[in-house]
Amino acid sequence: MTILVTGAAGFIGSHLAERLLRRGDEVIGLDNFNDYYDPTRKRANERRLCAYPNFRMVEADVRDRERMFTLLAENKFSAVAHLAAMAGVRNAIEQPDLYVNVNLNGTQNVLDAARAAGGVGNFVLASTSSVYGNTEQVPFIETDSCDRPLQPYAAAKRAAEILGYSYHHLFGQNFTILRFFTVYGPNGRPDMMAYLLADSITKGKRIPLYDGGQMYRDWTYVDDTVSGIVAALDRPLGYEIINLGRGEPVLLADFVAIMEQLSGRQANVVTAPRLAADFVRNEADISKARRLLAYDPQVSVAEGVRRFWEWYREHDSAKN
Repeated sequence: MTILVTGAAGFIGSHLAERLLRRGDEVIGLDNFNDYYDPTRKRANERRLCAYPNFRMVEADVRDRERMFTLLAENKFSAVAHLAAMAGVRNAIEQPDLYVNVNLNGTQNVLDAARAAGGVGNFVLASTSSVYGNTEQVPFIETDSCDRPLQPYAAAKRAAEILGYSYHHLFGQNFTILRFFTVYGPNGRPDMMAYLLADSITKGKRIPLYDGGQMYRDWTYVDDTVSGIVAALDRPLGYEIINLGRGEPVLLADFVAIMEQLSGRQANVVTAPRLAADFVRNEADISKARRLLAYDPQVSVAEGVRRFWEWYREHDSAKN
């Protein structure tokens, strides 16, 4: 297959692109290399991907509607994995216009470009467990209304999900939504909790531990998330919303303790009040993913933290 991966230089996008390349797909990556975090990290991911002869990177922004139309018209894509987005739940509170423009309007641009090019066999959208807000339905199940987002990041992602349904209904576009749950692993963003914690342990950086770590997160190792994305790309399903987590939530405080035990050192954490943008617990019901995608997460939290910590010590512990 020839697959477009937007956000290909990012954390999950680079892992996904490499998995597809290794199995022999032709992959065109798209990324704008923005400075939300140090772009040299994305450039390193790009270099890794460009070592494959069946990969090409296009530097462009999904907000550039004309460029999206040209890209989709010039290439016959079997599928699109749309991962490009502004990340960072808390940052979205300060810049809601940016998050709506990228995460919603950018999605529309790619969808319109695909339609103008004659359609793509499958369109897979990376969404987020944040759309569930403080739902009382636990574990989170895809039939939840998700109509009370706690911040603009979740609101824009939910709006993109709904937009996808209209394109499926009107134009027959296969559109699968994957809601990610606290993904972590090698090459993760430096603002993510696993990275912040590792930096705190190795460099003494002080980091906030919201609500004293008494918040449950459905930590999902990146390899398992990528397996779910690949399965979705391979299975046109009409219109579906599917959770991709482990279904085994772990307290943030326990996640911290696992990494402290591995390192033999304490993190420099300070308890802080839980933010209004945060939910107390996220937990995925993954029965639908098991049924439709044969999804079967393999990496326990203990094993995933060990893998991440070993990677961090080898590749990133000396960086500022």
